[in-house]
Amino acid sequence: MTAEIGVVLALLSFTIFLFVSEIVRVDVAAVLIMILLGLLSTVPGLQNLADIRHLFDGFASNAVISIIAVMIIGSGLDRTGMMSRVAGWILKFGGATEARVIPIVSGTVAVISSFMQNVGAAALFLPVVSRIALRAELPLSRLLMPMGFCAILGGTMTLVGSSPLILLNDLIQSANKSLPVDRQMEAFHLFDVAPIGLSLVVAGVLYFVLAGRFVLPSVRSKDLGRAQSVTDYFNRIYGIDARIYEVFVPESSLLVGDAIADVNDQFNINVIATSYKGRTRFEPSPDFQIEAPCKLAVMGSFLSAGLLVEQTGLIIRHRLEAFAEDLSPLHSGIAEIVVPPESDVIDQTPADIKFRETFGMTLLAVHRGGKVLSRVGGEGHDRVRIGGLPLQVGDTLVGHTTWQNLSRLAKDRNFVVVTSEYPHEEFRPQKVAPALLFFALAIGLVLFSELRLSLCLLVGAMGMVLTRVLSMDEAYKAVNWTTVFLLAGLLPLGQAVQATGTAQWIAQMVIQFLGDVPVWQMQAVVAVLATLFTLVMSNVGATVLLVPLAVNLAVASGGDPAIFALTVAISTSNSFLIPTHQVNALIMGPGGYTVMDFMRSGGVMTLLFLVVSLVVLNLM
Repeated sequence: MTAEIGVVLALLSFTIFLFVSEIVRVDVAAVLIMILLGLLSTVPGLQNLADIRHLFDGFASNAVISIIAVMIIGSGLDRTGMMSRVAGWILKFGGATEARVIPIVSGTVAVISSFMQNVGAAALFLPVVSRIALRAELPLSRLLMPMGFCAILGGTMTLVGSSPLILLNDLIQSANKSLPVDRQMEAFHLFDVAPIGLSLVVAGVLYFVLAGRFVLPSVRSKDLGRAQSVTDYFNRIYGIDARIYEVFVPESSLLVGDAIADVNDQFNINVIATSYKGRTRFEPSPDFQIEAPCKLAVMGSFLSAGLLVEQTGLIIRHRLEAFAEDLSPLHSGIAEIVVPPESDVIDQTPADIKFRETFGMTLLAVHRGGKVLSRVGGEGHDRVRIGGLPLQVGDTLVGHTTWQNLSRLAKDRNFVVVTSEYPHEEFRPQKVAPALLFFALAIGLVLFSELRLSLCLLVGAMGMVLTRVLSMDEAYKAVNWTTVFLLAGLLPLGQAVQATGTAQWIAQMVIQFLGDVPVWQMQAVVAVLATLFTLVMSNVGATVLLVPLAVNLAVASGGDPAIFALTVAISTSNSFLIPTHQVNALIMGPGGYTVMDFMRSGGVMTLLFLVVSLVVLNLM
C-alpha cells in the first residue's frame, strides 16, 4: 500500500458515494472527480496520480469521439424518417405490448452490437425506442434499459463485438511467450464465443420479459407526458375530445360518396386524414368525397365514433395503423393561433379563405369574448358551424394540424401562433439515399479497415452534414453532452487506477485472501475481479491487466489458461451495476434513470451474467 494507492481508493469510494447518493448529477460528479484528481496530482508524493498536461484528454478520446459521431449519425437517419419506419415495422410485427416489444428490440440491437461497438448500436436505436414508446404509450424507461443491457450483451457474441475480445488474441500471443510449449494457447476464431454471447442475450431478454415489471422503473416519458397534459388542457378549456380512431370504409358502407363536411356535421366528429389506394391526405377539404375501400382517421368522443361506425357500416381498428406515424404527437397535434389586428382574414369565414386547403389545419373551435364556439357545443359552449363564422380580431382558433404546417403558418403575418412546445425540426425524406450511403460507409470502414473507430464514424457523421442531411447546428443539438462529460470525466480516474498500481494491489489482496481453492472457484474469482474492475476503469484496461494474472492463476491451479483468459475478456462486459459503462451513460438521461435504478435492475443482471457465462464457458 502506497499513499497514491490510498488516495485512488478514497477517490473511488467518493465516486461511488456521489453516484449512489445523487447529491449532484452524475456528469457533475464525474467532472468533480476529474478536478480533484488534477489538484491532488500537484501535491508532493502524489505526482503519479495523473499527468495534468493530459488530464482533459478524455474529451478527445476514441470512445468519446465515437459516441459523438454515432449520435450525429443516428440523428441524421432519424431526420430522414428511417428510424420512424423501423419503429413502425417493430410495432407492426411485435405489437404494442411491453412483453413483445422488448424481445424484438433487444434481440435486434444485440445482433447489430455483435458486429459494431455496443454504444454505437445503442445510440442508433435510441430514437427508434423513443418512437416506439410514444406510439405504444409505454414508459421509455421500461424499454431503454433492456435495449441498453442487450447491446452490451450482444458484444460478447463475436470477437469483434467488444474491445476486450478484439484484444484477446494479441494478449494470448503475448502470454504464450512465457508458457511451456505444452500449455500454450491457440487463438480464438470469430464465432468461437458465439455460444456464450447467445446464451447471455437469451438470458437477458428472458430476464426482462419475466421480471421486467418488478425491476424496471416506470418513469413517464417527457414526450408522452407532455402530449397527455396538452390533451387534458384542450379538453378542459375548449371541450375538445382529442382521441383519434382509425376506421375502415368498405365498399358497402353508407358513407361512400358523402362529403367530409356532411359526415363531420352529422356525427359531431372531425375527419382529419384519409387513406385511399396508398395515397394519404391530411386535413382533407370539407367537400372531399369519401371513396372505398379506404381508411379514415376521425377525432371525437368515443360515443360519436361508435355512432358513426354503427350507423354507416364501418370497421373500427383497435389502434392506429395506417396513420400511426403521421398522427403521433411527434408529427401532429392540436394548436392555438390568434387573429391579430390588420390581418387579411378579418370578416372572412374559414370557408371563404378555404382554411383547410390553404393552411392544412382542421378548425375544431373558436374562442371569442370568453365563449367557446364549436360544432359540438356543450356546457358553456355555443354550437355553431365554424366554416361560416366570420373571423374577428383577437379570435383564438383551435385546430388539428401537422407540425410542419404549423411551422409554415407561423411565418404568415395574418396569424400569431400561440402554441410553442412542438417539434420544430424538419423531416427530410428526400435525403434517405445520402444518409444510408454514409451510414453504410461508416459501418464498412469499421468492419473492413484498420482505421480507428472514431475516425470511421466521423466519416459518416460529416458526410451527413456535407450532404445536408443535417445542418451543423442540428448536429450539435444531436449530441447528449451529459453523456460526453460523464465519460470524459471518469477516464482519468480509470487511468489512475492502472498507473498507480491500485488495480494490481486489489488483485493481489484478493488472491492472498483466497489461498488454495479449486479450479472452478479460482475461475469464478477471476470473473468477479473482472466485473469489479470494469465498473471503475475501462474494460480494455481491466482486460490488459487481468489476462496475464488469469493465465498465471490457471497454470498454478491446473486450469485451462485459454478459458481463464476468455473469462476475463467476457466478464469485462458485465457492467450493469452503475452507469459507468458507455451504453449505461448514454441511456441514463433519456430514460430518466437514477443510479439506484441501475443497482436494482443491474444487480440481478450482474449475477445472472456471472452464472450463465461461467456455466457455458465450462460446457465449451
